[in-house]
Amino acid sequence: MTYLEAAILGIVQGLTEYLPVSSSGHLVLTQELFGFNPQGITFEIVVHLGSLLAVLVYFRRRIWDLIISFLPNGPKQNKLYALYIVLGTIPAAVIGITLEEFFEGMFASPLFTSVFLFCTGLILLSTRFAPRDKRDMSLKTSIIIGFAQALAILPGISRSGSTITAGIWSRVDPAKAAEFSFLLSIPAIGGATILKLGELFSQTNDVLGPYLIAGLLSFLSSMAAIHWLLAIVKRGRLDLFSYYCFAVGALGFYLFSK
Repeated sequence: MTYLEAAILGIVQGLTEYLPVSSSGHLVLTQELFGFNPQGITFEIVVHLGSLLAVLVYFRRRIWDLIISFLPNGPKQNKLYALYIVLGTIPAAVIGITLEEFFEGMFASPLFTSVFLFCTGLILLSTRFAPRDKRDMSLKTSIIIGFAQALAILPGISRSGSTITAGIWSRVDPAKAAEFSFLLSIPAIGGATILKLGELFSQTNDVLGPYLIAGLLSFLSSMAAIHWLLAIVKRGRLDLFSYYCFAVGALGFYLFSK
């Protein structure tokens, strides 16, 4: 892998991890279109670490509030919110672990990815018709969002798009649904990364340089994507991304169905 390839894929990962357009889908299509060879799942560990670090930095104060809530006399509401994150993580963890080989096989198919990107567009477009309530998170909503996150294991289905949409349809305030989606990504990305760390340390030195560049650019572009998406969600226009997903999905289907 060259430094240029690593830089391109790192930026693609960072921007699309938190924008509702599917990072896994874009990585699959970018690698296929340009013939990049990131040498398996290890590269994805590095770029996902960059994205994970971005959300940890961006929401550091909120995360700290959740951590200290478990101290004696900590705020009960924050402790309950942390529980919601744990519950929302369970569906994706169970499905990801039990069906890991199946999903890894699907990641090799740009045609499947293109179809699922089109599905993401439909999910995002549906928010135009969702109720515009401003409720807080609840136990029921956290579980619903958790299953939406499990669906996003499929390449081309956006994790942030599906989880925020599930929150909006559950009548949660869009900004709060977006924040929950970002915080929910911490155990999801962190857990998957930990399981694959052994593969990362087994890499030879000749790929470490490009991987570090990819991780850094993933972090920087993820920070920008988080800031941008929060602003868009507050304006209630998540559906704007649906047209992009339709276009990319249709293009991918045209190119890879031959």
